[in-house]
Amino acid sequence: MQFISFAIIYPLIWLISRLPMRVLYLLSDFIFFLMYRVFKYRKTVVKSNVRMAFPEKEEKEIKDITKKFFNHLTDLIVESIKSFSISKKESLKRYTYKNPEVVNKLIAEGKSIILTGAHQSNWEWSFNLPIVLNTTIYGAYTRISNKYFDEKIYSSRTKFGAIGLKGSKMIQGMADNHKNDIQGLYILLSDQSPQLQKTYYWKEFMGIKVPIHTGAEMLAKRHNLTVVNYVTRRKKRGYYEGEFTLITDEPKTFEDYEITDRYLALTEENIKEAPEFYLWSHKRFKHKDKYEQWLAKK
Repeated sequence: MQFISFAIIYPLIWLISRLPMRVLYLLSDFIFFLMYRVFKYRKTVVKSNVRMAFPEKEEKEIKDITKKFFNHLTDLIVESIKSFSISKKESLKRYTYKNPEVVNKLIAEGKSIILTGAHQSNWEWSFNLPIVLNTTIYGAYTRISNKYFDEKIYSSRTKFGAIGLKGSKMIQGMADNHKNDIQGLYILLSDQSPQLQKTYYWKEFMGIKVPIHTGAEMLAKRHNLTVVNYVTRRKKRGYYEGEFTLITDEPKTFEDYEITDRYLALTEENIKEAPEFYLWSHKRFKHKDKYEQWLAKK
């Protein structure tokens, strides 16, 4: 059954990916109409998240951000489909980097790097990072149940040279590379809610106290990895620019959670700059009322 569903669906996805971007954005507009107007997919979740993150905004502004978010989300869907067939030339035309020299200088100094980031703008097209950065790049990869689709998606995301590692293997890969003095850059998006039983730290994020992922900081200190933050901004429809900010190249000198706090501050700043491009459709604040419950179990 896995192969049958793959054989039916994948050829259609491939054909769609071959369409020019202007046609794909017409498709995006149609998907937006269905998702936002007809089925109202997670519309309540998005508005609730935006309302909690920006309590000072009027309801009209909340609705405007919500609508713009769904416009962007459907663009992201067709852009992700385009990933299957996008060429290196078109990728570098549509997804550029403002200051790759910041990272390449650290690489030239022999540093291995954790690249922190959030689900903002288009993170999918950052799979062209190996073209502009002078080191081996590792990205955390979540397998999907259909092995045929899994192979195609993995192939698409690694076609420019990145190496995808399943979550647990990413941690082991860092340890092995550190032990064998192998340089690398590890991409860790850290803005999702951790499981409560795996939470070590709570912090106000967008004014709301929530559990925070601290894995990037923990691994940076364990293996003495430089920490660089990465944000993508949309310049115009279908065109993005990434920017790098050094958080620290001496992680062991920081107090516990100080690196995490710096990452959160940068992420908040970037979200406030363009809130419609943040991934509001996940329940980011679902544990906001559970701090006392978590504290009681510690």
